[in-house]
Amino acid sequence: MSEQIGHECGIALVRLLKPLAYFQEKYGSPLWGFEKLFLLMEKQHNRGQDGAGVACVKFDMPAGEPYMFRERNTQPNPLDRVIGSVLERYRDLVKAGTVHPEFPDTVKQHFDFGAELYLGHLRYGTSGGYGVSACHPYFRRSSWPTRNLALCGNFNMTNTKELNDSLIAIGQHPIFASDTQAVLEKIGFFLDEEHEDIYRFLRTRELSGQELSRKISEDLDLTRVITRASQKWDGGYAIAGLIGNGDAFVARDPSGIRPLFYFQNDEVVAFASERAPLMTVFDLVLEQVKEVQPGHVVVVKKRGTVSSNPFTAPLPRTSCTFERIYFSRGNDFDIYKERKALGAQLVEQVVKAVNSDWAHTVFSFIPNTAEVAYYGMLSALRQRRRGEVKAAILQASKDGTLTDALLDELIMRNWPKGEKVVSKDIKLRTFIGQEGLRNQLASHVYDITYGSVQPGDYLVCIDDSIVRGTTLRKSILRILARLQPRKIVIVSTAPQIRYPDCYGIDMSEIGKFIAFEAAVALLRRRGQTGLLEEVYALCREEVGRRGTTNHVRRIYEPFTPEEISAEISEMVRPQGIEWKGEIEIIFQTIENLHAAVPTATGDWYFTGRYPTPGGYRVVNQAYVNYYDKHEGRAY
Repeated sequence: MSEQIGHECGIALVRLLKPLAYFQEKYGSPLWGFEKLFLLMEKQHNRGQDGAGVACVKFDMPAGEPYMFRERNTQPNPLDRVIGSVLERYRDLVKAGTVHPEFPDTVKQHFDFGAELYLGHLRYGTSGGYGVSACHPYFRRSSWPTRNLALCGNFNMTNTKELNDSLIAIGQHPIFASDTQAVLEKIGFFLDEEHEDIYRFLRTRELSGQELSRKISEDLDLTRVITRASQKWDGGYAIAGLIGNGDAFVARDPSGIRPLFYFQNDEVVAFASERAPLMTVFDLVLEQVKEVQPGHVVVVKKRGTVSSNPFTAPLPRTSCTFERIYFSRGNDFDIYKERKALGAQLVEQVVKAVNSDWAHTVFSFIPNTAEVAYYGMLSALRQRRRGEVKAAILQASKDGTLTDALLDELIMRNWPKGEKVVSKDIKLRTFIGQEGLRNQLASHVYDITYGSVQPGDYLVCIDDSIVRGTTLRKSILRILARLQPRKIVIVSTAPQIRYPDCYGIDMSEIGKFIAFEAAVALLRRRGQTGLLEEVYALCREEVGRRGTTNHVRRIYEPFTPEEISAEISEMVRPQGIEWKGEIEIIFQTIENLHAAVPTATGDWYFTGRYPTPGGYRVVNQAYVNYYDKHEGRAY
């Protein structure tokens, strides 16, 4: 994607089902579980580079000994820093003779992360700031093991204020930090209640303190805790938690918006936001990795049992399309196929844009994640051209006009040509939250391969999506124009992004979308600005009554997608350059999107059809903010 946007985080959970001595004997390392956690996080580093954190629980520690630990970092390369810091302490303990790896009991006794249960998180900061206090996992501490909670997630809640208000209503004093804090306190409250209910039931049985603690741990019902805590949750979420007694859970939203997968054998249970990392880290085949079902919570008890149960009413499945287009790693088998299909679906529009001039067209991509879609587009273009060549040869054979020169013309000089025209020099992920600096540096992110395009050629470049159009205007089109092509065609594998997201992707300011800017510009040009005020009034009313009608759709209704695309093509033309060639922006159609990605129907950013009531509140509020010239998130 040429424009970096903050988005979904990544989670990993590893629960060993054997003692540390087993892994030392079989794999030569008592830290086998911690190493697997690190690998799962490393294979998902694409999901978050604003912060990283790990937590663990040690089983059966003596009274008075700590048993839960956490390490977090928000400096550059946070995952390397977190893991490096933990392992450096381990090496120091080994060097000092305090820990002996061949004796796992010493590892567990003296090393913080010599544990049986691990949790990891990679963060993109969409709320709560960028400091370490906003970095997952969050902790909620108690002297009772069954009331200790470590929590992390890949989620956004659309109704954080409502969740905090519900905490206030029961007498709590929540800290208005982020939706994670609200969810932590909500789960913590019902975890406390579950603990107290069991405690009151057992305390009349004259059990010893140790036996009482053991029975509470055994009877703790995390499915019931999550069911009660989630009654007012509205958003997309994959949440993972550790309890101090050794229990663990993962929960997924009822629409299946956020992804979540797991693997289990007799040695380990492991969870991750993506399927491919589990396959790579544990050397698995596709069928061994399962998907956590939407609206279900998977509970791993300290005794090793694993159960999956629904915790909320089911909703129609609307998995995030952007996961397939961009966010998830492309080495997943299904995602790879879908991205190739996204490229292939654009062929008809592309061929029309270059007037079928195969001999004078160069096809390329905007690095790095559009590369797979490029292969799909190029493969489909060649297949189409083969059909044309075959028909021409058959006709020439029939007419008796088939010659070597004709074959050269048909095949050698008229074949789809691919080049790596654009290169990415530096990364701007560090500056995602700094709009001014991002814009200032945008013109230096990409460079071109001089000589890859001849003056007068058509140049087609495929990108994952076009959100703001800033990078096109300030960088990509400006440098592509140096090659002096006849026409530049930018092809987006995603449809026009028209509406805000509120379920994990940090794009809630509607006024910054190039498609919205184009629609407003067309309204102004046609003298229809009264519609802007009319929609404003409707949106304010809808927000006030918490309705579920998307009034912003009316902004787009007067225009065809082609008209908006044409306006975008004009808006992104760089200023102050001598090149006078043509620019055309092509977007994927909604129909072709779903044909290429049939398993993910979550398309609200394209269509305005939201899976939860909170989405409609956000889209209307986003327009109100735009009209009132208020910047910031709409939720």
